[in-house]
This record gives sequence, structure tokens and C-alpha cells, in this order.
Amino acid sequence: MARSFGEAASFRDNPESGPDGHASKSSTTHLEDGYTVRRGQKRESFWRRFLMTIRLRRRPSHNTSEDDDLSFITSTEKLHRTRCTGGASRRICVSVPIVILAIFGLIQAIKFLLVLGPLVWDNQDDNFLPNWGQPGQLGEGLSHYATDFTRDVVPIPCHSHNDYWRRVPLFEAIHYGCTGVEADVWLFDDELFVGHNLGSLTKNRTLRRMYINPLLDILDHQNPSTPFNNSSRQGVFDEDPNQTLTLLIDFKTLGEALWPYVEAQLEPLRAKNYLTYYNGSAVTSGPITVVATGNAPFNLLTANSTYRNIFFDAPLASMAGKHSNDEASEATQNSGQGSTGTNGLTADAFTSANSYYASVSFSQTIGFPWRGRLSEKQLRKVRAQIQGAKQRGLKPRYWSTPSWPIGLRNHIWDVLVKEGVDYLNVDDLKAAARNDWRKSRFFL
Repeated sequence: MARSFGEAASFRDNPESGPDGHASKSSTTHLEDGYTVRRGQKRESFWRRFLMTIRLRRRPSHNTSEDDDLSFITSTEKLHRTRCTGGASRRICVSVPIVILAIFGLIQAIKFLLVLGPLVWDNQDDNFLPNWGQPGQLGEGLSHYATDFTRDVVPIPCHSHNDYWRRVPLFEAIHYGCTGVEADVWLFDDELFVGHNLGSLTKNRTLRRMYINPLLDILDHQNPSTPFNNSSRQGVFDEDPNQTLTLLIDFKTLGEALWPYVEAQLEPLRAKNYLTYYNGSAVTSGPITVVATGNAPFNLLTANSTYRNIFFDAPLASMAGKHSNDEASEATQNSGQGSTGTNGLTADAFTSANSYYASVSFSQTIGFPWRGRLSEKQLRKVRAQIQGAKQRGLKPRYWSTPSWPIGLRNHIWDVLVKEGVDYLNVDDLKAAARNDWRKSRFFL
């Protein structure tokens, strides 16, 4: 133990002598061959070398030999730092031009989009003479036409399903160009109420207030009394004055009881010659075509053979196939669309003289297109039904078409219009208005 303490003291006083008395050459050899050893070892990180240099600089020197050693280490570290700095400089020299080029490329792309934007989306308003036509301004009294209500509205082949449910019944459908609207009618206390079911009925929502009177106002504006206006009646749509608007009245209560009330409430439109009518030999189209469906009785509709202004919603399903004329209807009273009051009648009983629509549920008669498109069997059935309706001068219409997925819905719409459907039963009016139906088929 004494020897160990002595050797430790001797080594502390003479650091170059080892415990056995021989001079230790490890530090000198390490210092002299430091560069060689370091080259063979794994290169230390820049921050490790940096911190080591700071610690060495702060450490007080004990003798000249240590100063020489530190000087050599410092020079070696500087050499390594120089090499590392050189590599970083090369990376910076390469990266900076690339970043600059990327920034300039991004700027050019933004400039290109800004130039291209007005070519695609030109939403700038024409501010030329903004006060023209206003009182006291140039062109006073000339800024509006009498038929401006539906200016720029293009009629499209859509029927506003359950139109009375919309936030703005009737007007919203006209705004999007729909050429058909629908009202479910219930008879209570000598008044015709509009609603989907009994729980939705309110005293102020009547057929007269929601449809008859608004249509009178619209058509009065479209047919102003001027010296230049002839006797022909203009329709709702200024873009196509000859396009009729279909008012589909769905009889919800007993058809025979409802019938006289519906006829009576249509009198203001009838008196101004706004209704499509049959005179015993031909049909004269008017601004409004009234179609009765639901529990509407076909036998009462056809009772007058010389004049009628309410037309039937015929059963489209009965018109497919060459043998459809042999299938007589066995329906009874108040049995629903296309069947009430048709007992013993075949498909040939429904013509343009007494009917306008020929309708059926798509989901019940055609089925869901599970493969994302109509099968050959489904397509043949659609074509047969449409052809049967066209041969009888009727407008084919399907309700309960797929509403989701959206892509499938749009595909079914396109197929039906291409195959000859005159009216699409639509819930999403905005989506229907976005489609360019002229690419599919121009409708009458």
C-alpha cells in the first residue's frame, strides 16, 4: 500500500514516468501521432470538436510541454474545422442557387396563374354607366323590361319534387329553370291545403296562396297589356316564352271529393287563358299545364269529351312491351298514381288528349343499379317504357331515382335524358341546373 502511494506521488510529480519508473511515451506518442490516429478513427462531430477546443483554451497551462501539446492539438482541430467548413461551403454554394431558382420558378408560376385567371373566371362587373335608367339619370325609365322576372333563366327538363317543402316554394324552382313543380293537396273545411302529410298542414299554406295566386302575378308580368302585345300568351320563362310550366297536383284525400274544388280554384288561370286545354279535337298548349296524380280519378277527368284543362298522370309501367295493350287495369278508387278510376282500361286509353305525364317509381320498376350503372336488362326496360309513352304522345317521368352517391345520381340523370325522358324528378335543384342538358338532348 505504501508503495502504491509512493508511485502515485512520483507519477504526479513526473507525469512522463510510469508507475514502474520508465518514462511514459503514451501522451507524446499520442500527440505526435494524433493526426494519424484520428484519421483512422471515426470523425467526431463538429460541435464536439468545437466544445473540446473551448475547454482546452480555458484550461490553465502547467508547463511548456503541455502548451506545445495543446498548440499541436489546436492546429489539428483547425485543420479538421477547415476541412469541415470547406464541405459546408460547397453545400451552401450548391444549395443557394437551387433555392433562388425555386423561388423564381414559384414567382413565375404565380404570375402565370394570375394571367390565366381572367381568361377562365371573368367575374368583373360592367360598370359602364352604372346609374343608367335610374330616375333623373340618362335613360330614365329604360332600365327594365316588363318580362325581366325570368331574364337569363334557361328552362331545363326537371320537375321540382315536393316543391312545397322548399324554403321558397315555386320561385326557387323557376329560379333554377325547372319546368315542373309539385303540390300535395288535402281537402278540409272546403279549402285545399298543401303539405306532405297531415302533421305538416297549416291554415296559411293553401294551394291558392302558394301556387295559384303567385302564378297569376308572374304571368300577368310576363303578359303586360301593351299596344304591341298580341293575343298569344307568353309563358313563365323569358328565354323560351313557349315553354309550359307543369303544375302537378297530387290528390291526397278522396279524389271524387277533391276534383270540383281543384277545378274551381283553377278558374282565375283559366279565365285569362293561361292553361293548356283540350277542345275536343286538339290540345292547345298554354303557359301552365295542370296534371292530376295520386288519387285523381281518371273517369272524372275524361267525363267531358269536348273540353278539359286538367290532364292525367298515366301509369308508365303499363306501357312497356308489345302486349301492354292487352293488360287491363284492375284498379279501384283512390288506389294511387295512374290507377284511380282506370278499371278495365288498357295502356292505349292514355293519350295526349287526356294525359300529359306517364310516371312510375324508378326503384320499384327498374331497381337499384348496384354495379354503378344500369344493366342491359334494366336499360331495355327503361327504353321499352319510354318508347311506349312516346308512342302515345306522353312525357315519361321517373320518380324515386337514386339520390346517392352523387356520381351515380348524375349518371342516371344523363342516361334517362339521353333515352328520352322529358322530366327528371329532382330534389337538388342547384345540381340539376349545373348540368348542361343540351349535350344530352334538347327537350321540348
